[in-house]
Amino acid sequence: MNQPTTDAATSAAPPGRVIILTGPPGAGKSTVARLLAARLSSSLHLHGDDFWDFIKKGAIAPYLPQAQRQNETVINVLAHAAFGYAAGGYQVICDGIIGPWFVDVFRAVSETRGVELHYIVLRPDQNTTLRRAASRSNEALTEPEPIRALHQQFTDIDVFEGHVLDTTHLTPEATGDSVLHGLDEGAFLLEPRFLTQ
Repeated sequence: MNQPTTDAATSAAPPGRVIILTGPPGAGKSTVARLLAARLSSSLHLHGDDFWDFIKKGAIAPYLPQAQRQNETVINVLAHAAFGYAAGGYQVICDGIIGPWFVDVFRAVSETRGVELHYIVLRPDQNTTLRRAASRSNEALTEPEPIRALHQQFTDIDVFEGHVLDTTHLTPEATGDSVLHGLDEGAFLLEPRFLTQ
């Protein structure tokens, strides 16, 4: 392990950025996140589901109404972890079900850290989402009803509709290309709240 250095020039890396990749279960978030992490420099894939899996006793299925307090805790921890890495110079692809209802948690940390936040919603149509979700591993959510409900929550998302990619007919590779193009164009950048109010 390297010893800490007191040389400010070598210890102060320019900040990276946080790229939230979200959408309903089965949208391809994790697959696309892995592809992006392989193509971006100084990057890492922060798999949001793992932060729920860390809870070993007392875990509540996150799509149930009684999981609200648990979900708020997990999202807060996830946001601070993502921006902690980004502050160290990494491009963080954070994948998970991070709906518009949780965006302000990430925005607040983004503003505190002075790190860019990008928000991308992968949203294939409902039938495609259900088909893709059903083909996943046993550990992933495959039950149709909560998947339909979550898909609905990512439909008509008001000011965030401009951050949606319809991936119904896209391969993961094509989706990754579209995401990278949008990042280059600044299409998914979330402005600080004081600029949007």
